[in-house]
Amino acid sequence: MSKELMLGNKAVARGLYEAGVCFISSYPGTPSTEITEEAVKYDEIYCEWAPNEKVAMEAAFGASLAGKRSFCAQKHVGLNVAADPLYTMSYTGVNAGMVIGVADDAGMHSSQNEQDSRHHAIAAKVPMLEPSDSAEALAFAKLAYEISEEFDTPVLIKMCTRVAHSQSLIETSERTVPVKEYEKNIAKYVMMPGNAIRRHPVVEERTKALIAYAETAPVNRCEMAEGTMAEGTFAGKKVGIITHSTSYQYVKEVFGDSVSVLKIGMTNPLPEKLIRDFAAGLEVLVVVEELDPIIENHVRALELDGVKAGTLAIHGKDILPICGEFFQSTIRKAFGLPVPETASIDDPVPARPPVMCAGCPHRGLFYTLKQNKCTVLGDIGCYTLGAVAPLASIEMTLCMGASIGAVHGFNKATDGESANHTVAVIGDSTFMHSGMTGLANVAYNQSNSTVIILDNSITGMTGHQQNPTTGYNIKGDPAGKIDLEALCRAMGFNRVRVVDPYDLAQCDAVLKEELAADEPSVIISRRPCALLKYVKHNPPLVVDTTKCIGCKSCMRIGCPAISMKDGKAAIDVTLCVGCEVCSQLCKFGALTAPWKNAEGKED
Repeated sequence: MSKELMLGNKAVARGLYEAGVCFISSYPGTPSTEITEEAVKYDEIYCEWAPNEKVAMEAAFGASLAGKRSFCAQKHVGLNVAADPLYTMSYTGVNAGMVIGVADDAGMHSSQNEQDSRHHAIAAKVPMLEPSDSAEALAFAKLAYEISEEFDTPVLIKMCTRVAHSQSLIETSERTVPVKEYEKNIAKYVMMPGNAIRRHPVVEERTKALIAYAETAPVNRCEMAEGTMAEGTFAGKKVGIITHSTSYQYVKEVFGDSVSVLKIGMTNPLPEKLIRDFAAGLEVLVVVEELDPIIENHVRALELDGVKAGTLAIHGKDILPICGEFFQSTIRKAFGLPVPETASIDDPVPARPPVMCAGCPHRGLFYTLKQNKCTVLGDIGCYTLGAVAPLASIEMTLCMGASIGAVHGFNKATDGESANHTVAVIGDSTFMHSGMTGLANVAYNQSNSTVIILDNSITGMTGHQQNPTTGYNIKGDPAGKIDLEALCRAMGFNRVRVVDPYDLAQCDAVLKEELAADEPSVIISRRPCALLKYVKHNPPLVVDTTKCIGCKSCMRIGCPAISMKDGKAAIDVTLCVGCEVCSQLCKFGALTAPWKNAEGKED
C-alpha cells in the first residue's frame, strides 16, 4: 500500500483496478476522459474506445453477462446516448458487477448544457454514488461493485468537473479479481414484454432494499456540531446542512466543523429516516447542491415534523443558484456571510475569445463556406469554433451527429430551395459516433443535401483519442480502420469528393460543384490535426514588409499566429506552422514561404 496525490479521474481508474475490473469500454468526453486513459495503463484491464456511449455500455453489459466485472465511462450528455440500454439493464440486472461512470459539467466548461445526471439515476431506478474527492473516488468505485453484485443492478458513479480534475491524497491497496460463471437465464435477460413485466416488480423491491441500505451506508454520514450559527442570515439559530459531491468541500471550507452536516454519498436512492433524524432539533435546514434541487425536493416531500410544527425552515434554491457551479463565495453569500475581497487589477484584462489553433485544418474550409455565404449546420467538436468571429460560419450546433439529420430536415422543409447554399459539417469521430444514421437518412429519403466530413484523423476536442477511422486502438496499436469514402459510397452516395482544406481554390471549386449538383453529396475535408505529434510542419512564413500594405486580408481567417504591428502584418514564429492559408488571401505576395524558390516550388 502507498499514499499519493491523485487526480479524481485517475483515482476512479485505480479503484477499478483494485476492484478487479477486467473490461472497460468508453467514449471520450470531458470531464470523464482520463478515467479510461488512466485505466488502460493497467495491463490487467482490457480497455477500448467505442464508437459511441451506447455501444460502450452494451459492450460493458456483455462483459458483465460473461462473468467479468466491467465499466464504461462518458460525460453527462453521453449518458443520454446510452440511456436506451441503461433503462432496460435496470430490469435485467447484472451477472458480474457493472459500474457506469458519468461526469457532469456544471458551469459548462466544455459542454453544450449542464444537465444533472441524477435524473437518469432516478428515472432508470439504479443506485448512484457521488464522491467528493479523490480518496472517495477510489473507495466509491470499489464499493459500487459490491453494491452492484449484492443488489443485482448496474451502479452509476457520478463525477463532476472539479472532483474529476482536482487532486487529493489517496491510499492504494491490492487488486482482487472476483469472477462469476455465465448461466443461461432467459426470463432474466431476454426483455420481451412477457419477461419484462415480471422484472419490473423486482426493480421496485430492489429500490426499497437500497433505501434501507442508504439509511446506514457509510457513504452517507452525519457530522454533528453543537451550538448555533454565529453570524449571517441565520445567526443565533441551530443550522444543519445537507450536501453532496464538491458542494460538501465548499461547505467545509466555509464552515469547518462549526455547522452540522449530513454528507450524502449515495444520491439515489436517498435515505428517509437518516434525514428525519438529522433534521430533528434544527431550526434551519439548508440543502446545498449544484444544479437541480433533487435532494431538496426529496427533503421537502418527507414533510418533516419540524416543518409541520413551524419550528423548522427549509432552504435550498431560494437562496442558492440553480445555474452554474458553486464556489466558496456562493455559499457565503447564500448564508449572508461576508465575502473576502479578492485582488483587483486596475487595467481591464483583454478578452481572449476561443479560437482554432494555428494551422487548424478546419480554418480554410470554414473560410470557404463563409465566402460562399453558406448556411452551415454544425456539430460537436473543436470545429464548433467555426461559429466564432471572424469566421462566424456555423449557425446551429445541437448534439453529436445532429448536423446531418438537421440539414436533411432543413432542405426538405424548404422543398430543396436551400440545397444550393446549406451544408452540414461533422468531424470524423463524431461521424462515427452518430453521423452514419443521419447520412443513411439523407441517402434513403433523398434530400439534395451536402455533408462535409471534417477528417482531421483524430478525436481532437477531448485530447487526441483514436477512433474507428484512424487505424489505431486506445493503446496506439494498429486496429481496424474504416474507409470513409467507401463507407459513404456503400450508403448510396454517388458523389464523394476529397479536398485539402489548406488549398482554398480547390475547396471553393469542389464546394460550388457539389452545391450545384442535383443529388446528395459528401465532401471529405482531409488533413490531420496540426497538434498531432507525428505531423511535420513547414517553417514559419515571413512577412515582406515592403509588399505589405496593412490591408488585413490575412486577418480574415482568424489565425492566432497573425497580428498587426506598426501597420503591417506580423507572424508569431512560435505558432505559425507554415500552412500558407493566409498567403492565399494576400493579393500582394507579402506572406512568403522561405523554403520555396521564386517559382513557388520547394527547394
